[in-house]
Amino acid sequence: MKIISFGDVHEDVSKLPLIQHIVEKADLIIISGDITNCHGKKHAEPVINLLKMINNNIYAQYGNMDTSAVNNYLTDIGINLHGKGYFFGDVGVFGCGASNPTPFNTPSEISEDEIAANLLKGYNMVKGARWKIMVCHTPPKDTAVDRISNGMHVGSSAARDFIEQQKPHVCISGHIHEAKGKDKIGDTLILNAGMFRDGWYIEIDCDERVISANLRSIA
Repeated sequence: MKIISFGDVHEDVSKLPLIQHIVEKADLIIISGDITNCHGKKHAEPVINLLKMINNNIYAQYGNMDTSAVNNYLTDIGINLHGKGYFFGDVGVFGCGASNPTPFNTPSEISEDEIAANLLKGYNMVKGARWKIMVCHTPPKDTAVDRISNGMHVGSSAARDFIEQQKPHVCISGHIHEAKGKDKIGDTLILNAGMFRDGWYIEIDCDERVISANLRSIA
């Protein structure tokens, strides 16, 4: 199985034609958050519709730069990962959107307790899956993928605690554009592809024996 994931789209899909052939052939597409730029359904819907025209197997969630209307829209069309989990073959995908509190008063920020609760709620729906993929818009704290330009780690302590306790196989994150990269907590692979327009995405491959996850360049 091949899964393609990216996030922090911010309404800019200019790079999508360059990987359309990859998206078409993937078994599943995962959008990790920030579909819009402080907007709602009107701006999210064209992005999702475009992706669904290429590959209808898609799950997504809102990020901190999306309004609650995006969260509601994704629920209405049955693809929302926030606080939910889905089986897709041997894979269980679950997620938490929005972000932990920021200094910028962005549209969708939630507490660390809410992050923990939503992750657990989704995880409990798929905990029997052979492979478990956690999609948390906010990266786990104190990793290579949560560090802002001044060196400060601003990720989610709840996300990190969850990974340490439940040990999902892969954690897809985003949110911190400048922290594109890959890290591990225990055996959990953690990836942040940065902002989509900067030209990176995540590729996950798995079969009944092994799972791998890597960053790929669009250009």
